[in-house]
Amino acid sequence: MSEVRYPDCEVELLGENGNAFYILGVVTKAPKLHGASDEDIEEYKRLAMSGDYDNLLVVTLGWVVIT
Repeated sequence: MSEVRYPDCEVELLGENGNAFYILGVVTKAPKLHGASDEDIEEYKRLAMSGDYDNLLVVTLGWVVIT
């Protein structure tokens, strides 16, 4: 398993919170509280939106801890 870029940043994704727009919104805001730069957030968005829903989840798992 690869390392998480922001291991101190936990995001809850259950039920309706698993919606792609919700995930993008939370994961573009939460890491800022843990020192993410604007460039990091833009990189996350670019990677997360470069494929389908499964790609979004895989990219997200590499950026934050999902609870």
